[in-house]
Amino acid sequence: MGRQPFGLASPAAWLRQAGAQVTCNDLAREPLNEDAVRAANLVAFYLPMHTATRLAVPVIERTRRLSPAANLCAYGLYAFMNAKYLRDRGVETIIGGEFEQGLAALVRGELPAAGVSLARQQFLLPDRGTLPPLDKYAQLVLPGGKRRTVGYTEASRGCKHLCRHCPVVPVYGGQFRIVQKEVVLADVRQQVAAGAQHITFGDPDFFNGIRHATEVLREMHAEFPAVTYDVTIKVEHLLQHESYLPLLPETGCAFVVSAVECLDDYVLSHIFEKGHTRADFIRVAALLREVGVALSPTFIPFHPWMSLEDYEELLSTIAALELIEQVSPVQLAIRLLIPEGSRLLELPEAQAAVDTFEPAGLCYRWKHRDPRVDKLQRDVEAFIGQAVTAKRERRAIFADIWKMLHDTMGGIARPLPATPPGRPRITIPYLTEPWYC
Repeated sequence: MGRQPFGLASPAAWLRQAGAQVTCNDLAREPLNEDAVRAANLVAFYLPMHTATRLAVPVIERTRRLSPAANLCAYGLYAFMNAKYLRDRGVETIIGGEFEQGLAALVRGELPAAGVSLARQQFLLPDRGTLPPLDKYAQLVLPGGKRRTVGYTEASRGCKHLCRHCPVVPVYGGQFRIVQKEVVLADVRQQVAAGAQHITFGDPDFFNGIRHATEVLREMHAEFPAVTYDVTIKVEHLLQHESYLPLLPETGCAFVVSAVECLDDYVLSHIFEKGHTRADFIRVAALLREVGVALSPTFIPFHPWMSLEDYEELLSTIAALELIEQVSPVQLAIRLLIPEGSRLLELPEAQAAVDTFEPAGLCYRWKHRDPRVDKLQRDVEAFIGQAVTAKRERRAIFADIWKMLHDTMGGIARPLPATPPGRPRITIPYLTEPWYC
């Protein structure tokens, strides 16, 4: 996700311990190492995201041509969810869930357990030695414009919640696994030694295990008081653990990412099963503002159960809460992704909304009942891509999207709701690469 991947560094340590010669090749930052591929008898593709999986397909085909005898393996959330599709393209081994032990078994000539393994592991210190240096990845921009080198680690995997649209759920089924505290801290330590000044914790939800999470934060801050960090936490957990919120700024938290998704309480509760309401989101925005931590909410504004009026309500609320500068523009264009295995498909409402599975897109297609919604989503997505490339300010991008919406609704020239100007962009820390899915 724009950071040096734990999902390559962690298994690299296990494979080297098992006696393998390992080459890590981060295709988000460097070209395919064809010499290493030709020499390999095992090539494993880490597929933690939908986008990564789609990008991997032509590389898998190329790898098969370069090394016809190699065992091709795929691991990560989207490997298990797309097992049949990947096997049809030459991938022989699929490892779901906790993948380090399975990869080590392959190296020893054993077959990993079929399906998903959620076996508890004693993690090893990730081996980051053959990955691109940290300064090749995303940076944190601080108030005033100063930049910090960003490291990335994980204190846990999986999630104890069952949000219907989440890709973690089909694999982990409501369970999560911790990375031992001493391993997390040692990984932070080696990245700080390599130049990291900020750490992204990539846990699906950092507060799944509140005791583990707070111990990691306290000990990291005690050892590295100048190092900042960011975390992802559910709205539900931010409210449940409200008493811990002051700990975040005390230990150097720069911002919190939280998946708000939408503001329609019916969709939140019945369709997505998010565990929070519109009012909860508004409360969390106020709580984090009170403790002095920036909230970076994420959304799925376009889905089969929304309307143009719902989109207007979302934009109005973002403006009223003074969050325009804290919402990455891409969040205003996200279209609901329904991959293979999604719990959404259990709902009659979803079955009525989706069309056929699209192999090339690795998802189920859907069309909105109002064609204006689909057109607006395409137009907003294209506009944001151009605007971000042109380095336009977020407030200006937001204002143009507001106008696009009202042009779509009938050309009614409505001004944005009168709101305070909010915090200027330069006072809010943010990452240079806001990857999403």
